[in-house]
Amino acid sequence: MKSNIIKYISLVLVAIGLWSCKKDGTELVSNVSPAGTLTASTSALDLSLANAANTAVTLSFPAPVITGVIIPVTTTIQIDRKGKDFSNPTEVVVTTASYAPKVSEINAILLGFGFKAEVPAEIEVRLKSAPAPNAITYSNVLTLKATPYFAASWVYAPGAYNGWGVATADSLVSPDSDGKYTGIINFPTDQLQFKITPKKSWDFSYGVLGGLLSSDGSAGNLAVPKAGTQLISVDLNTKTFSIVEADLWSMTGSATPLGWGSDIDMKFINDGKKTWKVTADLLAGELKFRKNHDYGSNYGGSGGNLVFNSSTNIPVAQAGNYTITFDIPNLKYTLVKN
Repeated sequence: MKSNIIKYISLVLVAIGLWSCKKDGTELVSNVSPAGTLTASTSALDLSLANAANTAVTLSFPAPVITGVIIPVTTTIQIDRKGKDFSNPTEVVVTTASYAPKVSEINAILLGFGFKAEVPAEIEVRLKSAPAPNAITYSNVLTLKATPYFAASWVYAPGAYNGWGVATADSLVSPDSDGKYTGIINFPTDQLQFKITPKKSWDFSYGVLGGLLSSDGSAGNLAVPKAGTQLISVDLNTKTFSIVEADLWSMTGSATPLGWGSDIDMKFINDGKKTWKVTADLLAGELKFRKNHDYGSNYGGSGGNLVFNSSTNIPVAQAGNYTITFDIPNLKYTLVKN
């Protein structure tokens, strides 16, 4: 009798186990609907600094439908220049069934793609739905038209390097006027202190107090840790700042009075365009641009076009005083005779 009871219990346990496996096997199946239709509240975006805080466009789409086992689905808005086939898109992960970026956000994306301010541009957007790396689907593609604006604003950094002259102080730029400013300034030896002024005036200035930017009268001067080119970043929203050593670009070559192996240092222009510039006397000859006085990273080229680590030197046909512009983002240079 006892043996029969044990056998009965064993059969019940086996049956329960089989039922559980079948149930688990059923629940392991998950079906996720493909990316749905993407719609936009407008295809012609109105961008301007005056409405920077407004919504530029609202992109809407259906949430994915999941049956069976519930799994996470990563939904992403992809944005790219029109005609680029989303080869290097800006991506924004969204957790709701819409995406409503501000005017300032779209403007920053356009400028980041290299579109010029005040020049009409076109971008494409689509929805990417990814429940798994091997199960990615995409929505329809929408084309949006917009004209980006130049949104930059500046603060100034008078200091010992320029005799504390606020009118001639170098600047820090905020490309999106969001209170975050950066700039590269060259500090000579023993001239390392400076302050931040919102305008070219001593009426209001920031020093440092307790490790933060402060306009308190007891705030001390900011100071870079060493001489040379320094990247300065300040956030007037949080009153924080950072200072790190920056790369320096210079010119060398037979077209410079110093010859090959010696350098004429260039100045970084804090205008948001990331160019370097210098005015110098040149000779008929050749030159190159190089980073940190080293040929390990250099640009040559011709016809106004830069080529990284090129064996071709940039020609200078005639001696004279020139304004030289070195534009890395656009791989261009100019030699303008004054």
